[in-house]
Amino acid sequence: MSGMTIAGLAREGGVGVETVRYYQRRGFLKTPDRPEGSGSGGGIRRYGTEDVQRLRFIRSAQGSGFTLEQIGELLALDATDDRARAYELANERIAALDAKIEELQRVRTSLHRLARQCGSGSEGPCPILKAFEDVS
Repeated sequence: MSGMTIAGLAREGGVGVETVRYYQRRGFLKTPDRPEGSGSGGGIRRYGTEDVQRLRFIRSAQGSGFTLEQIGELLALDATDDRARAYELANERIAALDAKIEELQRVRTSLHRLARQCGSGSEGPCPILKAFEDVS
């Protein structure tokens, strides 16, 4: 995987080329220098395995719900071995996930109740439709 173009890096990381460029502008990924010369690979930037690993880390962290600001901090912490701050960031993310899970469970319970009411065969408008009309 050494010596790949930006398109190859993007493909290996499961993103588009513009996403790679965006991460470069944010400072998450390095932009390699263009090599001199007109021979094979002249003028084309090349990326290596470390770039793929970093790109995959960014995507995994995003998938876990970390913001780009938090990801930038995690990337910076990687260079300093500040495990305490990384631990703190992880616990903040866990707390946010727990709150979201609690909210989703409340919504699920309410929707189950509305579905039972809707399926009860009672007369009148469906309680699900009525509940969504009242939200505004």
